[in-house]
Amino acid sequence: MTKAQTRPRPTKKGQQVRPKSGVRKKQPQPWYREYTWLPWAVGLVVLVVLGVAVVAFRSGQTGGPAAGAAGSSPVVGDDLHSLVVDPTDPETLYIGSHQGVSVSTDGGKTWEVKEALDGADAMGWAFTDELILVGGHPGLSVSSDGGASFEQRNDGLPSTDVHALGAGQEVIYAGLAGAGTFGSTDGGQSWEQRSQEYGGAFMGRIQVDPENDEHLLAPDMMSGAVESSDGGRTWASLGGIQSAMWVSWDGNETDHVIAVGQGSAAESNDGGQTWQPLEIPSDASIVEFSPHDAQTLYAAVLEAPKASVFVSDDGGATWSRP
Repeated sequence: MTKAQTRPRPTKKGQQVRPKSGVRKKQPQPWYREYTWLPWAVGLVVLVVLGVAVVAFRSGQTGGPAAGAAGSSPVVGDDLHSLVVDPTDPETLYIGSHQGVSVSTDGGKTWEVKEALDGADAMGWAFTDELILVGGHPGLSVSSDGGASFEQRNDGLPSTDVHALGAGQEVIYAGLAGAGTFGSTDGGQSWEQRSQEYGGAFMGRIQVDPENDEHLLAPDMMSGAVESSDGGRTWASLGGIQSAMWVSWDGNETDHVIAVGQGSAAESNDGGQTWQPLEIPSDASIVEFSPHDAQTLYAAVLEAPKASVFVSDDGGATWSRP
């Protein structure tokens, strides 16, 4: 005899019938509810990326790290104006740009922003026994404490657009854009015009013969390397390279001259009578003799927003990073 089959109770329309066990089955969750953390993670990543972008943008706007920050390459922004070796210390180098100056005290291995010359637009440099002089668009910056501090000294200058500087034993020379060559015999307190024809297109350093303050060499962006034998009153073109942006000479042998344009250079061993091409790092715009050793040359290449510095210990035959 079999048990009678139990018939399900009729239900009202729309009413669900629960299983007899009384256990309600767990409904599967949509896949996206298993990743409720995902929007938060995406948001966090976006915030981090935006933060990095803002920092990078601000760094680009200011040209690099904060003042005083050290690095293996000097920060120069979009312009490279000058590279010089301190005549009192072979390991101290200065590099100038539109935004200021960086200094190295280890022969170019590392660099630090020179806060005292922030915004100096350092194009021209001159050194005397008592002074360091830096020229640029703000005019003349002068230090009497070995470079620890600088003050503006523009009295007597008809223009504050100082593109070139040089110093001898008794005279300081300045090339003013569009104005000519000027000389000062009182440490830059007053100036007299030496030439109106030359000096307005000078750039960088005016080399002054250590044995003769009247004998000068300068880079002229119109005439190449130019020379004066009368304290800047008259000038003669030595050629060497068109549109010279930098000239340097061996301080112990002034017939040994290097003239540099944009990415090319020429060398003379007879005071500019004849010239030979000089191999330099690609795109270098500056080559400077060390005043401590004529076999040591430094070169600088703009790789905005930084500059790369190279050194040669064999008179330019080979080049390497410091």
